[in-house]
Amino acid sequence: MEELATVTAIDNEYITVVSQIKSSCSNCAQVDACASGQVAKAIPHKALSFTLLKPKSLAQQSIIVGDCVVLTLPETDVLQSAWQVYLLPIFGLFSFSAFGQWLKQQGLLTHELMALAIGLAGGYLGYRVAKYLQNQPNKIAKLQPKILRILAKP
Repeated sequence: MEELATVTAIDNEYITVVSQIKSSCSNCAQVDACASGQVAKAIPHKALSFTLLKPKSLAQQSIIVGDCVVLTLPETDVLQSAWQVYLLPIFGLFSFSAFGQWLKQQGLLTHELMALAIGLAGGYLGYRVAKYLQNQPNKIAKLQPKILRILAKP
């Protein structure tokens, strides 16, 4: 995944870049008739700011404030992270709900709400596992944007 950003500050080896958040709802032909398009037009576009370490591969190139750079994130790490964040809580909810229903059918639970509570506990457990996995130092380092290249000025 690649994104364009503008260099706003340079401090020794650290470079601060700003990237505009883009909404996919502002380019559609139905933007005036769609509720999502109206919300996208009403909310002002914001910018993300990152302070990144200058890569060793660009050590010979000079970077100045105002340059446009290409930021990158490995797609496999982004997809793996999305899989964990979205599917682990759902998997926990479904599997624990099925287990709660099985316990209810076996007569070990006296009320349906107890089976529901077990399912909700499984969903929360899946959320906590996903959060734990996302907060690992190696995962955090993999999901930090990196400067891929500097774009030539016109």
